[in-house]
Amino acid sequence: MNEAASRRYLNIATPSRKSSFKQVTLDLTPDEADQLEKYCSQTGKAATDVIRELIQNFPLT
Repeated sequence: MNEAASRRYLNIATPSRKSSFKQVTLDLTPDEADQLEKYCSQTGKAATDVIRELIQNFPLT
């Protein structure tokens, strides 16, 4: 196997790697989507990062 082909092979997700992430679909109202988009524009953050940060800051009881 040549070097380029071996690099592509290493980037394939393994079963353990796939299980470390969970994809979530989020339904937003048009106003909520606009708010998120504006916040992302102001902060330069991606929507995924904003939502992830909010989740990480949930108070745990």
